Amino acid sequence: MVENITVDKALYKGHKMVTYPVMLIMFGVIGLTFLFGFQKHPPVWIWPVGLSSSLILSWLFWSVSVPKWKVWAFDNVRNVHELEKRAIQEKLIWNSNSIFNETEIWKKEDKQKWELLQGKFLKKDEIVFESDLKVPPETIICYSKSKNFIEMIVMLGCMSLGVYLIIQDNSYIVGIIFSLIGGYFAFKEYREATNKSPQITLNDKGIETINTKFYNWNEIFNENVEILGSGKHIHYYLIYEYPGGVENLLVDDFDVDYKRVEKTFESI
Repeated sequence: MVENITVDKALYKGHKMVTYPVMLIMFGVIGLTFLFGFQKHPPVWIWPVGLSSSLILSWLFWSVSVPKWKVWAFDNVRNVHELEKRAIQEKLIWNSNSIFNETEIWKKEDKQKWELLQGKFLKKDEIVFESDLKVPPETIICYSKSKNFIEMIVMLGCMSLGVYLIIQDNSYIVGIIFSLIGGYFAFKEYREATNKSPQITLNDKGIETINTKFYNWNEIFNENVEILGSGKHIHYYLIYEYPGGVENLLVDDFDVDYKRVEKTFESI
């Protein structure tokens, strides 16, 4: 046990070992399903079998690969509490009390190593001070153009699929649903992508958001970026308490991700 791997490096390897292959399997099978599903006279079973197979195969890969990463990462990283928190935030693993952990497939030797590693959780993490020279005196956070435009394109694709179903297959109900949902969210993402107003402003004196006025740092407390929800419905919120209220701001679509916001807090 060397413990010379940083949390960031361990998470990077985790995404290479687990997240990226899972996404490749899932979207690869879905892509093949769409490819064969829109051929002339596709078999009736193509859609249920294809879509369910994408979930089953990707989940099976996750179940096998994540235990291997956990043994390697928690064996080689000193700050296991930080690693666990960040891995949950980045959707690499589930919360310790989640029922989905029961689907992990462990080899006997890996399970024995993991049980031995539980002793590391009895120790507190080391406090490491890092100077981040990239954090400016003032940080202004706006909606991310790239994120929102990408999501807008996806929603336009959903709307186009709805129109195709209406025109080509006479599937009016499903087509209208796809068209309305795609059109609504495409317009929503467009509005956010073209919104240039600062959503969060931080500097060495305090913080201001689109919802709250400026407060000095000594006026707020319990500031943090928290993860809420589960599964595909995980969202990140900037939360802090100020005199007379609590700010609870969704930061998913901003041009600075939650890790950057946390580092900005630490640098103030």
